[in-house]
Amino acid sequence: MESRKRLNHGISFAFLLLLSLLFLFPIYLVVLNSFKSKFNIVGSPFKFPNESTFVGLENYINGIKMSDLVPAFLRTLIITVGSVLAIVIFTSMAAWFIVRVKSRTTKLIYYLFLFSMIVPFQMIMFAMVSVCSKLGLNNVLGIIPVYLGFGSGMSVFLFSGFIRGLPHEIEEAAMIDGCGPLRTFFTVVFPMLKPTSITVAILNAMWIWNDFLLPYLLLGTQNKTLSVAIQIATQGAYGSIDWGGFMAMLVLAIIPIVIFYLFCQKYIIKGVIDGAVKG
Repeated sequence: MESRKRLNHGISFAFLLLLSLLFLFPIYLVVLNSFKSKFNIVGSPFKFPNESTFVGLENYINGIKMSDLVPAFLRTLIITVGSVLAIVIFTSMAAWFIVRVKSRTTKLIYYLFLFSMIVPFQMIMFAMVSVCSKLGLNNVLGIIPVYLGFGSGMSVFLFSGFIRGLPHEIEEAAMIDGCGPLRTFFTVVFPMLKPTSITVAILNAMWIWNDFLLPYLLLGTQNKTLSVAIQIATQGAYGSIDWGGFMAMLVLAIIPIVIFYLFCQKYIIKGVIDGAVKG
C-alpha cells in the first residue's frame, strides 16, 4: 500500500514537473533569443547563443530607444495600480452589500455580475469604444473605470464566496458600538478579506499589465502602454519585425509582473479556494 502511494506520488510529481517545463519553455525561448541577432533568431530560434550570435545588451538598448519605454512603463503602472485599487475596493464593497442585504434586487445584481463574466469582449468592443469616446474615457485615467467594469464579475464572485463564510456577529457588534456601514466595512470586514483581496489584486494586475487590445482601442498610439509600445516599435518597414528588440522588450515587460507574482503567489490558491467554496 505504501509503495503504491509512493508510486502515485512520483507519477503526479513527474506529470506536474513536465507541465511546469511546458509552461516555462516559451519564457525560456524569449529570454534566450533576446540576446541574439534578428537573423539568428529567425534561422535558429532554439540554439543557445554562441560567440557569433551573441549580441549582449544591444537588443535591450535598441528596444528601449525605439519603444519609448519609460513613458509607456509609467502609463502602464498608473493604469494597473489605479485599476486594481478600484477593483479591490469597489467590488469588495459590492460583494458585502450583496451578501448581507438579502433581497431579490441584490440577487439580481449578483447574477448580473456573473453574467458579465461570460459575455465575450469582442461582442461589445466597438460599442464600448464609441461610448467611452463620448464620455471622455479614452485617456490614461479614463480607462481605469473601464477596467473596473470588466474586472468586477470575477472579483465580486470571489469576494461574495469569502464573505459568506465570515461571522455576522462581529459586524453586528461593531454596529452596536456605533459604527456606520462604511466604518464597519473598512475597520472590521475589509481587514478580514486580505487573502481574497490579494488574490483579486494579483489576477487583475497580471491581466491589466499584459493587456493589449483594450488600451489599443481606447488610447491608440498617442498614450501607448507597454504592450502597445512594444508592438508598434518593433515593426519595421514593409511589415518586417525586429525580433531581437521584440524579445528584449518582452523580457523587460514581464519582469515587474513576475516579481509581483512571486511575492504574492502563496495567497492565490488560498484566496481562490476560500472565495469559491466558503458559504
